Amino acid sequence: MSVGKNIRNYRELKQLTKEELALKARIGVHTLESYESDERAPELDTALKLSTVLDIPASELLEYKDVDDAKIDEELEALIKEIGSKSSKLILKKARDFSEQDVLKAMNLLYELNQQKK
Repeated sequence: MSVGKNIRNYRELKQLTKEELALKARIGVHTLESYESDERAPELDTALKLSTVLDIPASELLEYKDVDDAKIDEELEALIKEIGSKSSKLILKKARDFSEQDVLKAMNLLYELNQQKK
């Protein structure tokens, strides 16, 4: 979901009109409309104002979710089932601390160690 759709969805959840949200966040109605229609993205300070009025974390408001990314890939789902959710969570939590190149190096090292055992 886009940032604009996030703003609109949270505004509607709070049952605020565009005019009410704009007034409370101290921005113009046309500016808010341009955000909600994804014509432009809010600056960080404006996003903070909007998130405060909407009572949600700014990170959640600015989060962009691609509709296709919402589904878990079938292969990924099978791997999670195979190694277990606890191990999967541990691996993924650690992987986010490293660059893709670092992860590939670590995987190659693990592969080499596994080959030496055979």
